[in-house]
Amino acid sequence: MKPSKPQGKPQSKPKCKLTGTDGNVFALAGRVTACLKKANLPDQAKEFSSKLFSCGSYNEALQLMMQYVDVR
Repeated sequence: MKPSKPQGKPQSKPKCKLTGTDGNVFALAGRVTACLKKANLPDQAKEFSSKLFSCGSYNEALQLMMQYVDVR
C-alpha cells in the first residue's frame, strides 16, 4: 500500500498539519488530499483516496496517511 514512486528524482513527502483537525477519518483524509494537491501531486491524491476506502480500520487509515504525507 505504498504510494507509487514517480520516475527520476526522488520526491519527499509534502508536510501536512493534522493537529487541530477534527479526528474524523474523513476530515483527516480531506486534509491529506488537500496537502497532496497543494504540493502538485494530484495523481497521488487520487491514489490515496482510492486506497483509503479499502482500509479496514482507523489505524490502518492513519498509517496510509503517513505513507503519503509528512504528518505534523
